[in-house]
Amino acid sequence: MALKDRIDDSRTVTGRTSAAGVSLWRRRLLEEINLDELTKLDLAQRRARLEKVAGHIISREGPVLSPGERGALIRRIVDEALGLGVLEPLLADQSVTEIMVNGPNDVYIERSGRLQRIETTFASEDQLYQTIDRIVAQVNRRVDESSPMVDARLPTGERVNVIIPPLSLVGPVLTIRRFPRAYSIDELVRTGGLDEHSAVLLASFIRARLNVVISGGTGTGKTTMLNALSAFVPNEERIVTIEDSAELQLDQEHIIRLETRPPNIEGEGQVTIRDLVRNSLRMRPDRIIVGEVRGAETLDMLQAMNTGHEGSMVTVHSNSADDAIYRLQTMASMSDVKLPFETVRDQINSAIDVMVHLGRGADGSRRIVEIAVVGSNRRERFRLQTVMRFEPEPVGPDRVLRGEYRHHPLPTSLARRLFTAGETVPAVFGVSDDDSQLREVS
Repeated sequence: MALKDRIDDSRTVTGRTSAAGVSLWRRRLLEEINLDELTKLDLAQRRARLEKVAGHIISREGPVLSPGERGALIRRIVDEALGLGVLEPLLADQSVTEIMVNGPNDVYIERSGRLQRIETTFASEDQLYQTIDRIVAQVNRRVDESSPMVDARLPTGERVNVIIPPLSLVGPVLTIRRFPRAYSIDELVRTGGLDEHSAVLLASFIRARLNVVISGGTGTGKTTMLNALSAFVPNEERIVTIEDSAELQLDQEHIIRLETRPPNIEGEGQVTIRDLVRNSLRMRPDRIIVGEVRGAETLDMLQAMNTGHEGSMVTVHSNSADDAIYRLQTMASMSDVKLPFETVRDQINSAIDVMVHLGRGADGSRRIVEIAVVGSNRRERFRLQTVMRFEPEPVGPDRVLRGEYRHHPLPTSLARRLFTAGETVPAVFGVSDDDSQLREVS
């Protein structure tokens, strides 16, 4: 074969295995299969049938490929026909925690807490739109110029956000956040997310029915920590969980899982976190666990904590424990029940016992950076007392964050509650009557 012929053949093979080429093979595949027959099969059977047909087409019409290249091409064709195309390998990779598509030619992933750009691209903007349509169709939603933003959840649990032009100036933007694996508190200790003494103390807080707020920025592991701490709720209690996207994976027997519902295409039928919190109070829960509060439902949650639902837990976005307590006050004030700031402050002082704040290091590691006790009473400004703080060391050449977990005495009133509940306090925390350790939150 002449050099020119070999070059032309190479271009043909490359073109037929490129993203655009895969789309062409997908159309050939769909032309040859019986769609009515395919709908009667389960997912595994559909994939097997499509792989068989795609293999016949490649053998008959395709380029000469090695067995490995042929198998990879068949998988790509079937992924394009059945799944989410070029995103399927990323979704199959358990080390990928987030997928960010910024237009057809710009794809990033998060792995081990770090962002990295990858070579995966879409053949065209149309192919990206087809993938987006396939995602939102699974939840009976649509995305177009009249409805350019959509939140959805895949059947496998991943959270999806879509925003398209004219709101996005870089083309269609697709963000997929993986369903987090449930970690036990022991696993979090082993990975450095907290120290063993703090783990014992937090378990005592949950068993003693203290109300706990878990705060932190985006991607700091709030849901993971909430799930780990929920494991210490006694099995005989009735627990109601409320989330935007159901991610918590509790093992107790008596669990009622509630999930919000977005409005339909006509803009009707929405069920919010607040609706579910209010309804949960009529369900005789022992504890209420809310995935995240971000608005007026905060007041309803505080009232629940103050009216016989001790031991409840909630997460909130914030930059520090101090910031979290003021965010709770601000969000509670967004309610249609107009209350003075002082009244809302009293609700928080009475309802919240412990603040657990998480942070994310420069190396991508996630950990508890502070555990603080709410020491203020009614008619007082917010006062917090730190009982554990992570003190980081300067980051070295290896870019790994190291540091020390430092422990401080518990207030006497809190230690008494733990002792009364039959819990013990790790010796490293001790007990203090010294109010000077309380800091006023300003």
